[in-house]
Amino acid sequence: MRSTISIYATAVGLVVALAAHGQSPRYTVIDLGTPGLGGPNSVAFGINNAGRVGGGATLPTGNQHPFLWHDGHMIDLHTLGGPNGTASGPNGRDELAIVAETSTSDPLHEDFCGFGTHLICLGAIRREGALTPLPTLGGNNGAALALNNRGQVVGYAENRMRDASCASPQVLDYEAVIWGPNAGEIHPLPPLPGDTVGFALGINDKGQVVGSSGPCANTPLVPLQLGPHSVLWENGSPKNLGSLGGKLNNVAAAINNRGEVVGASDLPGDTALHTFLWTRETGMQDLGTVGMDVSSLPAGMSGINNRRQVVGASCMTPDFISGPCRAYIWQNNVMVDLNALIPMNSPLYLAFALGINDVGEIVGLAVDNTGDTHAFLAVPVNSEADRESFSPTERRVTSPRAVPDSARRLLRQRFGIVGR
Repeated sequence: MRSTISIYATAVGLVVALAAHGQSPRYTVIDLGTPGLGGPNSVAFGINNAGRVGGGATLPTGNQHPFLWHDGHMIDLHTLGGPNGTASGPNGRDELAIVAETSTSDPLHEDFCGFGTHLICLGAIRREGALTPLPTLGGNNGAALALNNRGQVVGYAENRMRDASCASPQVLDYEAVIWGPNAGEIHPLPPLPGDTVGFALGINDKGQVVGSSGPCANTPLVPLQLGPHSVLWENGSPKNLGSLGGKLNNVAAAINNRGEVVGASDLPGDTALHTFLWTRETGMQDLGTVGMDVSSLPAGMSGINNRRQVVGASCMTPDFISGPCRAYIWQNNVMVDLNALIPMNSPLYLAFALGINDVGEIVGLAVDNTGDTHAFLAVPVNSEADRESFSPTERRVTSPRAVPDSARRLLRQRFGIVGR
């Protein structure tokens, strides 16, 4: 069990100090920074129930490496020989799904993982201190994006099929896949009938998988992982979850152990994305935005926990990278600006919430006062985050900040947050 004494001692001190000013925050915020990696920027993509965090951080060279953070220490997980990589949140055994570049140039000059290097990149799993590459479906590249507590990993991998409809520089088709739990196993997850490509973004402990599929021409991996059809795979069979009325972009991003799915769907006219919650009983529900914001999307892979709390980003424009955005939490049918629930004097502005665990701890990407982007951990204070309803003060909307260009490479590997 991790040590939480220092975290909660700090939280208690903050509560005492802020109570005198009439504010009692629901969360205290920890800046994870880039200790041990040396660069200025970092982002956290997920957190397990023990409070261990996975993500990506920059080196002094500007390259990005995957990391595992716990108890104030950030461990560089390295790559498969290339300059760049990133990690998902860890499962209960501290295993992580990894996207990592190799040192080999792509023979087709593809930019499969979007780092701009045109190197072959592969999915990998970090297990027992070792990074193990995962097989493809016969093509050159793959990407591992999420895993469950059974050690099953999901993502997408290229096959050998050349497809002239793919947007340049992509040449080969790719399919959603599930690896494991045994070493070397790979199982394709077929796209919906009529579609040719797909990708998997989330998996729960029952082996249910979510993602998207479509034709290669309008189901890009870079700069967005958005296809026209949101998909749930059960026992390897795809199910179309529908849409909020739009036809261009629909994706299922995460699924909890109750089978509840969050994702993003275009509204009618395909002018803006909204976060959705899908359940078998109610179908697809539009979760809206914060205040008068135009668009929202959930965190990929770990955007919903088993208590039906949802986190993500709400933005003032349809562009999720240049438009000002704020991290949100949705619970009990209300979406709230996460910055309204933290100390007023926080040096970090929380731009993207990218993962939440069953304890209610939230991780993501924040902007500091210098414009650097840092991974953050928001820890509930004295169970205040579990109150059933948000007060009028807590529903206030803060002034959002645009995410700087330095965040673009950090966010490339995760669905929907690099612009439209």
